[in-house]
Formats: sequence, structure tokens, C-alpha cells
Amino acid sequence: MNDDRTARRVAEARLLFDCERLTLARRLRGLRKNQLAQSVGTTPKAIGQYEAGVHRPSEGTLSKLAIALGVPVEFFHAGWSPVSMDGAHFRSLRSTTQIERDQALAYGRIATDVVAVLEDLVDFPAVNLPEYSVPPDEIAGSGPVEAAKVARKSLVGASGPVPHVVRLLEAHGVLVLVLPEAAERVDAFSVGLHPRPMVFFNPAKGDYWRNRFDGAHELGHLVMHADAEPGEKIVEDQAHRFAAEFLMPEEDIAGELPGTADWDRLAALKATWGVSMAALLYRARTLKIMDEGAYRAAMSTLSARGWRRQEPGEVRPLEQPSMLTRAVELVGGAGTDRDRLAERARVTRADLDLLVPRR
Repeated sequence: MNDDRTARRVAEARLLFDCERLTLARRLRGLRKNQLAQSVGTTPKAIGQYEAGVHRPSEGTLSKLAIALGVPVEFFHAGWSPVSMDGAHFRSLRSTTQIERDQALAYGRIATDVVAVLEDLVDFPAVNLPEYSVPPDEIAGSGPVEAAKVARKSLVGASGPVPHVVRLLEAHGVLVLVLPEAAERVDAFSVGLHPRPMVFFNPAKGDYWRNRFDGAHELGHLVMHADAEPGEKIVEDQAHRFAAEFLMPEEDIAGELPGTADWDRLAALKATWGVSMAALLYRARTLKIMDEGAYRAAMSTLSARGWRRQEPGEVRPLEQPSMLTRAVELVGGAGTDRDRLAERARVTRADLDLLVPRR
């Protein structure tokens, strides 16, 4: 009976085969076409034809593909609206390979499948982000600073430090996830998807101070760059300037920043504002409180003392996302446990647990 049921599942999967789902599964596992072809005993050309929709794999090949990729054959079913991840803002396109970026985006894509199921079962916060478009070729204009002021007024509504960046993003409808360790070389990135934008953090960074700046940086992309070309240096610099003003408003912090590398003063400001000393030095330079020579000397000292990797002082746990975890717990209490949720979302239970770890 089990053999008959398996045969029916495979036959149905072949009938409903969606070539884009095969590409998604391959990218999710970080494989090239030749590596997948070797695993299932076929050729890279054949894999390319399956993914292009030129040919449909046989039932036997489809079973082998599912096993090699660690997904149920139902993963390949058609019928789900594809979600484009083309507009993802990666910090640097030069620091990671295309395979690594594709894998990170594949995790984002299956996260949208999980969220699509959850949206039918629970009420998520409404997406409520301001929009302040800044031209992607604006190098030294005031656009990013003005955008950050608008965002602070809309999202924070008060002066002083931002208490919890991740919680702020989630409260305004942004889906925040930590990438699985398989994609740890990819830095934080964001995608302005409709209907729910997403921000992903790097699991390997493990630095409370820098992660908060990353979160504000990605918020900057969501607020300013709906139409900007991802990866451009000017666009990334704009997001940095946004984050600096968002987390350290000039009006609040200008009078507190030192003009030279006063490390005790910087350590105290770091604890108060929840940003790294490197970010404070950057802010002092951009506000012209610290001249270029003093800034370069301070950054050289940071490097010489090994503080670029880990600054001295208090170690705080990362700000962790909780919106998806709470949603999964809520639907679990109502009868849709993780196994059923994974089945409905057509992802593996293992991938679900990677994306939404248990508390």
C-alpha cells in the first residue's frame, strides 16, 4: 500500500511539475546544475532543460531529484504564485558568490510560502512604513537624512535611542528572519516585497551593536529605495547615512560626540545609544565634529587593537525576531502543529525549523 501511495504521489508531482520549483530547491541547497546532475545520474544539460520547462523529468528522475534535494515530491507542484526576489538589497555584491546569494534568496522565497499559510490563520501587524524616495544617484544631498527624520517621526515618535530595532520593524509589519547557517557568508539584506517586506540578518555576525545598525540600514532601503538598483555603492552609502541619522539623530547626539578618540566617552555613548564605537566615529565624522585626520587615526587604533572584530565592553544578546515564532506557536495551539504547517507550506519540517527556530 505504501509503495502504491508513493507511486501516486510521484505521478501526481510529475503531472503538476513546476520547473521554477526545481530551480528554487536547487538554489536552496546551494548546488550548481552539474552537482545536482551528478547526484541523480543525469547531465547538467538535462537539469537545465527541466528548469527551463523544455522537458519534464520522468517519475524515476523526479523521485531522485526530491531525494537529492531533501524535499518532498509535492515541493515541485505548480499552483503557487511566484514571488520575485529580484529587488533584494545586498550589502556588497562583490563579497559573496552568486550561489550564496541565490541560496539566501531561496530561503527568503520559502519563507514567503510559510507566511502565506500563516496569514490565513493569524493576524499579522499591518505593514506601515513611510515612503521617502531618494534618487539613487544622489551622492551628497540631504535625502537620506530627511528620510530618516520622516521614518523616526512615523515609527519612533520620540527623541533619544531606539530601544529595540527588530521589535520596531516587526511592529510595523516587516518580516524579520535570521538566515540559516548555510547562508552565513551573506550579509544582512532586505526585500521590499508586496504585501510584506522582509529583512534578513546574518547568523554569524553575532554582534548586538552592528546588528542594530544593519537593521536600520535595511529599513533605509525599504523607505528610500523601492526603485533603486540593488548593490550600487551610492545606494548603500545612502542607507548607511539613513541608519546613522535614524539611530543617532544629529539633534540629540551632536553635543555628545567627541572631536577626538576619547575611548571612555565613546564606550559610554555606545552603551546609551546601542551602536558600535565604529558607528559613533562614523557619525562624528559625517557631522564634521571629528576631522578626517582624527577619524582615520581612530579607525587605525580600532584595527590595531582588534576592535574591528570585537569591541571592548559589555556583550549583549542579539535582538531576536519573534513575530513568526509567536505565529507558529499560536497556530500550533489551535491544532496546526509544525508538521502540518510545513506540509501546507510545502516545505520540509527541517527547513521550517531553520527559518523559525523554537524558543
